[in-house]
Amino acid sequence: MHIAKAIAFAGLGLALAQEPPTIKVEVNIVNVMCSVRDSKNALVPNLTKDDFLVTEEGKPQEIRYFEKETNLPLTLGLLVDVSGSQRRLIETEREAAHRFFSSVLKKKDTAFLISFGAEAELMQDLTDSPVLLRDGLDHLRLSTPPMSPTSSPVPTVYQPRGTVLFDAVYLAATERLRSEVGRKAIVLITDGVDQGSRLKLSEALEAAQRADAIIYSIYYVDPDAYGRGMFGMPGSGDLRRMSEETGGHLFEVNRRNTLEDIFRQIQDEMRSQYAIGFVPLGEAKAGAYRRVDVRTRQKGLKVQARKGYYVPKPES
Repeated sequence: MHIAKAIAFAGLGLALAQEPPTIKVEVNIVNVMCSVRDSKNALVPNLTKDDFLVTEEGKPQEIRYFEKETNLPLTLGLLVDVSGSQRRLIETEREAAHRFFSSVLKKKDTAFLISFGAEAELMQDLTDSPVLLRDGLDHLRLSTPPMSPTSSPVPTVYQPRGTVLFDAVYLAATERLRSEVGRKAIVLITDGVDQGSRLKLSEALEAAQRADAIIYSIYYVDPDAYGRGMFGMPGSGDLRRMSEETGGHLFEVNRRNTLEDIFRQIQDEMRSQYAIGFVPLGEAKAGAYRRVDVRTRQKGLKVQARKGYYVPKPES
């Protein structure tokens, strides 16, 4: 959650020779991006400030700032799974993502592209150029771990890095999104399997929360990659947690919902967001996690908003 610093100055009317010390009053403004859906899962774009209720750690908060259909610049990271289980899906991902970038990015918006399999690789750094993003998509390639070494006397010591999902989310949040301002989002296309990440799910999630990034997860599975073994299809639980905790949404590609359909839904959702700002009551320890709950007064509406934020450390 973005924390803005408001600074007030006193004594500006005095002569320069007698200028008093500057008095700083710091106000921590917590900004929450959210979207609202009705009982039929349709977006609700016409609410006002008075329709919302916000609490932090169970205590009601006064909404100081409110804007709908915000025009804040968007920084978007697209993370594409190119591990072995996705080999038959990469071409579809490439074409749909190109059309998504072309339609969603507006003036002042930027995007970057990361692929992840055995390693996470930055395919295109932050840019507003559709041409460069298309070139990055054209270079998406399968990324699989090397063959298991045969010389090891202990076969179990080899643990291949097959799909570094959590590492990729952490990289996107810390290295590309944390220092940006405005709206920030990660769009994640994967079957949800992590194999070999050096970081845990909780660390990837915390990095996204500290970067104020919303995660939209697209659960995209090739059934033939997993066959009909005893373990069945991979689950989407980790993707759901990352999306719900950051105020995003989990989508699933199926016969009724194509990847391109989902990209359109994400685009519509980002254009129907509300920006809510409040000044927390009381003080909290720097680095502490504070739970936030955003609801509507009207029954039957569901708010998608991040579940909390980390209190920033004071600036030196």
